[in-house]
Amino acid sequence: MFDKVLIANRGEIALRIHRACREMGIQTVAVHSTADTDAMHVRLADFAVCIGPPPARDSYLNIPAILSAATITGVDAIHPGYGFLSENARFAEACDAHGFTFIGPTAEHIRMMGDKIVAKQTAKELGLPLVPGSPGPVTSVEEIIEIGKKIGFPVLVKAVAGGGGRGMKVIESPDKANEQFSMARVEAKAAFGNDAMYLEKYLGKPRHIEIQVLGDGKGAGVHLGERDCSLQRRHQKVLEEAPSPALNAEQRGRIGELAAAAVRKLKYRGAGTMEFLFQDGEFYFIEMNTRLQVEHPITEAVTGIDLVREQIRIAAGGDLGFKQEDVKITGHANECRINAENSETFVPCPGKITDYHSPGGLGVRVDSGLYTGYVMPPYYDSMVAKLIVSGSTRNECLMRLRRSLEEFVIGGIDTTIALQQRIIHQQEFIDGDYDIHWLEKLVGLKK
Repeated sequence: MFDKVLIANRGEIALRIHRACREMGIQTVAVHSTADTDAMHVRLADFAVCIGPPPARDSYLNIPAILSAATITGVDAIHPGYGFLSENARFAEACDAHGFTFIGPTAEHIRMMGDKIVAKQTAKELGLPLVPGSPGPVTSVEEIIEIGKKIGFPVLVKAVAGGGGRGMKVIESPDKANEQFSMARVEAKAAFGNDAMYLEKYLGKPRHIEIQVLGDGKGAGVHLGERDCSLQRRHQKVLEEAPSPALNAEQRGRIGELAAAAVRKLKYRGAGTMEFLFQDGEFYFIEMNTRLQVEHPITEAVTGIDLVREQIRIAAGGDLGFKQEDVKITGHANECRINAENSETFVPCPGKITDYHSPGGLGVRVDSGLYTGYVMPPYYDSMVAKLIVSGSTRNECLMRLRRSLEEFVIGGIDTTIALQQRIIHQQEFIDGDYDIHWLEKLVGLKK
């Protein structure tokens, strides 16, 4: 097992990794920008190293600075968390080249799944169902129109190197193809430095279902059930639940085993998530995230399995330690992402936390680095807390979620607590009757 781990991230996920390490008897090294000197994970870590100024490119994305910090503090391994360098194959290779274990999958698998075209081709070879679309990148409006006529409009043009909804546009009809294709390419180029695009059939009312998987890199692999991530705004997840209220036992078992079998065939190492669209009883693979997900705590809540601990154990060379039949899904869990944004306008609101009180009680967990007096910097993602609530049934979970949101106090800044309260009181949400477009209609956004 490792003696010392460097956490190459910030915020609540850095704190989450620190806690797992300390429970395993592992020392931690926090790296931070000058803007995060007073961050909670920096204050709690055994060692802390400043790696640059606030812009992420000069600190949390600065590979030489992170590797230098790892060298001077003598760590064994580096955990990338999510975001930043977590799906950067070059970073994984650099860690290995400098003698540090990258707590995550191999660079080969990161690269394979990071290219959306290659990922889809790989998924097809692994027997996963795909959304109808282009076999590879599309390079012209004429090609889009030709494919669109075959699979039916509307279609969705997506960035090969994309994520988070950037470089993604819906093309309603052939006469809209030129405009939307051009806009998507410009957006993709600005966001990823790559304007390669591919095409998929646009599904009208799908659910976003993701399967949590674990592999030991030696051919063993399991799934830990699904999460329903359909409640999204501008392709960003807002509230998640596990298990999905949209699936029955047969559907759940079928897609779970397909995902686990793919992990075993790939000899995938560590935690990962296979994401699907689900409509009319059918699943369609869209991508694989080769990292820990923001919403991993709800899987932990219904399985009792510590995903970060498993990541660390597997990276240290450990076997998976359990079989599929050992994984039991019990009860229900929801996660609300609390952002420092106005609940009506969604304008970011960084600033000083004047009051902070997190909810508690049975089945309530809050992952957050906030504390009274902390000054939230304006340079990074606006998520400031995750409220994770579990119960023996979905109804019990939702009642506990209502109570917990009422207790949650974050003073001094605007937050999306009010938005979460609005969502969970809607009858469609209570009934589990929603799709990936439902939330944007609720808050008055156009498609």
